[in-house]
Amino acid sequence: MGSKLKVAGWLAVGAVAGAMTTMQFQAIARNPVSQLPLEELQQLAAVFGMVKSDYVEPVDEKKLINDAISGMVSGLDPHSQFFDKKTFKEFREGTTGKFVGVGIEIGMEDGLVKVVSPIEGSPAFRAGLKSGDLITKIDDTMVKGLTMDQAVKRMRGEPNTKVVLQVFRKSETRSFPVTIVREEIRVQSVRAKMVEPGYGWLRVSQFQDRTVEDFAKKLEEIYKQDPNLKGLVLDLRNDPGGLLEGAVAISSAFLPSDVVVVTTNGQIADSKATFKASPEYYLRRGGADPLRKLPEAVKKVPLVVLVNEGSASASEIVAGALQDHKRATIMGAQTFGKGSVQTVRQLGPDTALKITTARYYTPSGASIQAKGIVPDVMLDETAEGNLFAALRVREADLDKHIASGQGPEQKDEAREKAREEARKKLEEEQQKKAAAPKPLPEFGSAEDFQLVQALNQLKGKPVLVSKTAVERKAEANTNN
Repeated sequence: MGSKLKVAGWLAVGAVAGAMTTMQFQAIARNPVSQLPLEELQQLAAVFGMVKSDYVEPVDEKKLINDAISGMVSGLDPHSQFFDKKTFKEFREGTTGKFVGVGIEIGMEDGLVKVVSPIEGSPAFRAGLKSGDLITKIDDTMVKGLTMDQAVKRMRGEPNTKVVLQVFRKSETRSFPVTIVREEIRVQSVRAKMVEPGYGWLRVSQFQDRTVEDFAKKLEEIYKQDPNLKGLVLDLRNDPGGLLEGAVAISSAFLPSDVVVVTTNGQIADSKATFKASPEYYLRRGGADPLRKLPEAVKKVPLVVLVNEGSASASEIVAGALQDHKRATIMGAQTFGKGSVQTVRQLGPDTALKITTARYYTPSGASIQAKGIVPDVMLDETAEGNLFAALRVREADLDKHIASGQGPEQKDEAREKAREEARKKLEEEQQKKAAAPKPLPEFGSAEDFQLVQALNQLKGKPVLVSKTAVERKAEANTNN
């Protein structure tokens, strides 16, 4: 993407952005391969010695070794990674959904931090921050000019420390400071509500440690509001993935017992596995099944799953399983296409290796790697067409991505052409100082075009399937 353009995604302040990875954990590293390439290792030792003795200034030995390991692993594929102490801590925060911060989900608007939603019960929630508030200043630093990551880092910190946010509330046309004391926050990876009588919406934004428990709780709440639910929308848009067991569990909630959810296959024996819709395949620490109290009606409720280019990994497992078993109608856009499993192996108290160990396959045996899930019904992002979809990166766009393993990879020339046209159009608009494209509405809001189409599907009403922006405008002119 050109330097002039940036399409911001959502992020929970203090949390690590989704890693687009389906993960399993192993605490102990495996034994090394018995036969090592002696000559190459001697070269590595020689280079290490030369850098240490001849480099222009002294270098840290531990950093040299860590950089060598990182280079070796990063050359494999986009998802394998060596974690040093700092990155391992951030990674664990991302998977547990816990971090120290103020507790807001954010986006960017006009170069400012926009509050998408305060996390219920968080310091920001108690301080009265509202959806739509714009943060213009963090302590003594103006937000204008900061990247989202830079803004996030300034709002993070140690527990019980203070941060002062300057907030502009458009609805009241006023600006005011808010002092917030940071504390540990647990990200809410599941949201749900009744969008209208008889129809529920349940969004999973990431598959974390407590996602399954939160999913079951929210679904129970929906059924308490309406035991005779007519339809449910499972929203997996922009869900980058997470824990494999979570994907198996959420698929199991809707599928018949013991049917295949996903299979994995790789070089080692542990990577060759079949996961079924049964508690033994998703309970990681034993204990009671979090899905046990769900009503039987969940297995039969009419279901639509919303996906887009940002739906990756674990969310693709769910969409693929429900699609193959014809349990749901998949609607939206072709998904990211990350069909590989990463295993995290701890190397020491503070370091670990995340390495790709397998590809995963839908129940029909299809590989999702570099392909993605193709929806049953393609939808545009808005009534006017797709604004940013062509610019979004997918697995097939990543350098060193692994192939699907099912035949030669086909280059999507139509998508490349659409990407280039969209990029040029936005850059031309910026050069002309035209008004910035209208930001996409919040998922689950009344303006959410794709959610409206999902509800139409459940009700048996006409659905506005995907068209180009030009066709949409022509259709609107005709109707007018």
